[in-house]
Parts: sequence; structure tokens; C-alpha cells
Amino acid sequence: MTTTPFTSRHAMTRRRLLGAALAAGATGAAAPLALARPAWAAGGATTPGSATPRAATPTGGPARLTLPEPTGPHPVGTVPLHLLDASRPDPLAGPGRFRELMASVWYPAREAGEYPLAPWMADGALRAFLADTGFAIDPALAPLTSGRVGAPVHRAGRRLPVVVYSHGAHSHRADHTVMVQELASHGYVVVTVDHTRDAITEFPDGLVLTPDRSIPMGPKDFAADIRFLLDQVDALAAGRNPDTDGRPLPAGLLHALDPDRIGMFGWSKGGTATAYTMLSDRRVRAGLSLDGPMQPTITTDLDRPFMMMTAAFTRAGQPAVAEFWPHLRGWRLDVQAQGAVHVSYGDDQVLIPQAAKLLGLTDEQVRDMIGTLDPARAVKIQQAYPVAFFDLHLRHRPSRLLDGPSAAFPEVTYLP
Repeated sequence: MTTTPFTSRHAMTRRRLLGAALAAGATGAAAPLALARPAWAAGGATTPGSATPRAATPTGGPARLTLPEPTGPHPVGTVPLHLLDASRPDPLAGPGRFRELMASVWYPAREAGEYPLAPWMADGALRAFLADTGFAIDPALAPLTSGRVGAPVHRAGRRLPVVVYSHGAHSHRADHTVMVQELASHGYVVVTVDHTRDAITEFPDGLVLTPDRSIPMGPKDFAADIRFLLDQVDALAAGRNPDTDGRPLPAGLLHALDPDRIGMFGWSKGGTATAYTMLSDRRVRAGLSLDGPMQPTITTDLDRPFMMMTAAFTRAGQPAVAEFWPHLRGWRLDVQAQGAVHVSYGDDQVLIPQAAKLLGLTDEQVRDMIGTLDPARAVKIQQAYPVAFFDLHLRHRPSRLLDGPSAAFPEVTYLP
């Protein structure tokens, strides 16, 4: 596997804050972050043991953390997939074992109201996520998504365009649910994946794996996972169920995906992996990087549309990003929201302020973690720009939003 010198600066802080907040909500007391202890030091496997609040805990305690509702015309459905890549042995899993991945498919749904809302993370993975705090945990305060598990797929004739998602270092596939469910509500099928051994992930048999820092994974390794994921998109499009356990799929999902209209986005290392995937696989027609550091440096020309939503890793401050920019030979755009930091284009921007209230943190402490970009404005940016980008390049629907500075988003700078 390749290596990269980049590791998210905020990953551990945000994990501890969110985890401690959930624990504090359960006990009624704010626990100091200084007591948090790292859970990922040894890596390996463990055994599982601005939005309006939608629900309180079953005991009538603090309301659970919430994610904003998507704005598109369709309700959202989702289903998990357990995938086995028989082309890549995984000696760490045992002799004769192959690489296994957990993915989720999000899509526009119909008749969705009777289906249960999907949790932000599976229970075992969530418990591993929270274990980083060292506190007793109550997953009841974790957010629910807008995705209805197993709801039938909504189609109006033509097959649905597809977007695949790659998370950042030591993260998980739920990290950008706001964007994922927004795209699905606008008629996209979005396929997310946990990059096993660099992700917090739970398998159907209850096995939970956490990031293993003794096995560093780089963007090229992520790209290999995504290329395999694209094969599974092809399988679904051809009417085959790729789930290795043969679990049933939602009605209408088979034959619903359009393999000729595929885009990709990713955050941080996943943003870099988006570029590497496009360089190695022409099935991806358009790519969006959410503050990707573009390390290792990319020196190969990319001839398809590529957009960067920049925060910490600017062309002015990151030589690898500056080197990458002139190699974009097709349509390109670089935007930056004033006050954004590395985590600002993801779920943390809305979850951390809610968690901070449970912990009694100051506004200054919150700004240190999420920057000065207002969370409500960050949500609108997360919802508008990815949809406009993929609409333009996968659906050929022009958007003035991508033409230049917009009065609707005065905090967004269009970098020349």
C-alpha cells in the first residue's frame, strides 16, 4: 500500500467532542475533553457491545443531535451493501481471505413513510466512534438521517445518475451525510464506502474494525476501493445484486443506475482519491474535491470536469494543490467559503455546535474547531454547490451558481 504524509488535523478533536457530548447528554453532566483517551492507538478489530430537533431521547432527556433535512423534491431511501473484492487478497483478515468493504446506496425514494429512518452510523461502529472519549456511551443521542431503509426507488423513465463518495483519513462513510442525502433528494444515486482499515466500519456479522495506523493507506489505495465500487455500480445497472450475503435490495434498484453518468466526490484524502480515481478510470466523468490536499503530488493531466471546494488546503498555501491546478485541462472551478476550515464542508459543521451546547463549551472553543463560517450558511453551501456541479456535468443542466460570484452566497469566493 502507498503512504501519504497527510493526516487530518481535526479528526481526533472532533471525534472526542462528538463522543463526549453524547456521553454527557446521557449522564446529564458535561465531561471535560481532557479526560478523553485515544481508542485507535492499537488499531485492529473490536467487538461491538442549523436544524430543528426532530426527536428527544426515549427517556425524555436531551434531544438527539440532528442533521438538516434535504431540500430536493424526493424522499430519500438507503440500503447497506456488504461487498467482497475477490481480486484483492487480505492477509490481515486471515489465509485465503479477500478485501471486504461496507457501502451504502442512497437514492430518491417513493412511498417511503412506512420505512424506518436510517441511523447516522450503525450501532457497533457508532460505539467504536464514541469509545475514543473513554466515557460510558448512550447512542440514543446520535442523529438519525433522512434516509428510509429499504424504501422503493423512485424512477421517472430514464436511469438515475450516480455519484460515489470517498471519506477522509481515519473517518467513515457517514461523514458527509448532509451532502449525500441532498444529492439523493435531487434524483441521484449516491454510493458511499468505508475504506476498511482506514475507517470505522461494522460488518453484518457484528465485527467492528477501526483505523489501523500500522497499515497506512494513501489516496491510491482509496482509489482502488472506488474502482471496485464502480464495478458494483455496473453490476446494479446490469440487474445483479452485488451484496456478498445476498440480502434483498429495495424494489426498483436493479437496472435503475446509469453507468454512463457517474461522478465522484470526496473529503480530504478522499478528495485527493477523487483525482486519482479519475486519472485511472474514465467511468468517472466529473469530480469534486472537498479540501483535498492533493498529496502525493499529481503531475498527470486530467481532461474531465473537476471542482475544488477549498478551505485549509489552498493553492496559495499548499504546493501540491498549486501543482495540481494547471493539470486540470477540462472544465475547472475553485471556490472558498470565508471562515471555512478543513471540516467545514461536512456534517461536523452542524453536529459540533450542537454537541458543544451539551458540553457547555464556549463560542471561541467551537470556532477553533469549525471556523467562523456560520453552520446554517455552511449547510446551504453544502446543499447547493455539489448539486449544481453534478447537474451541470452529469445532466447538462447549466447553473448560474457556477458562473461566478453569487448574491445568494456572498461568503463564497471564486478563486481565479
